Amino acid sequence: MSEVSLSIQGVDLSFPRHQVGLKSIIGWVKEKMGQDSRIRPYHALKNINLSIKKGEVVGIIGRNGSGKSTLLRVMSGIYQPDKGVAMSSSQVNLLSNVKIGFNGNLTGRENVHLFGSILGHSREKMATMMESIISFAELEEFIDQPLNTYSSGMQARLGLSVASAVKPKILLIDEVLAVGDASFKDRSRERIKELVEDASTVVIVSHNLNYLKQVCDRMVLMEGGCIESEGNPEEVVRAYLESNENRRK
Repeated sequence: MSEVSLSIQGVDLSFPRHQVGLKSIIGWVKEKMGQDSRIRPYHALKNINLSIKKGEVVGIIGRNGSGKSTLLRVMSGIYQPDKGVAMSSSQVNLLSNVKIGFNGNLTGRENVHLFGSILGHSREKMATMMESIISFAELEEFIDQPLNTYSSGMQARLGLSVASAVKPKILLIDEVLAVGDASFKDRSRERIKELVEDASTVVIVSHNLNYLKQVCDRMVLMEGGCIESEGNPEEVVRAYLESNENRRK
């Protein structure tokens, strides 16, 4: 039996709904009048159960607000669930918003060290991988320029290059792959294959369905904070597209 890298068991997570403007004033008035003004929480994840095996590439799809990115942050340990448990067999690296972990006023080279330190790697270790990181990102001409002069695609290339250079055992990717051009997508696909060959586990949240069908062993469809279906990528994507089509009717 394959070793389990990520295990999500009975996870629930809610967030408070923040009221602003007129609604907040109405709530204050109700409270003063002794009426119920409690803010109903937003139930972001509902009884999530999911196991991901070592060396597996899993894609998570769904409409905006379905809970995809929230689930990824539970997997990484950023969010602690209200109920249930999220367990991992080793350190988890999350590659999310391309600006997270970067400083726009620093150069690309300096950001490699900064992002590397956030991922828990020493400056010396990042220095030994610097040239391969720059080469993969194809930023040789720009690596010593401030990051705020980079396009979003260039930042995405640098982010994935750093996050995957140390071959993490578990890599979570949130939408970053949708930013790059066709050439970058080809290189990132090859890099993910390399990670899997080294027994890494990869979980990808993306709206790029064709890309996910090419790289994923399994896909998960989320809706309303729940897992709607999971399994063969082609079948899950078909179910997602049919569901979207039915909503438009």
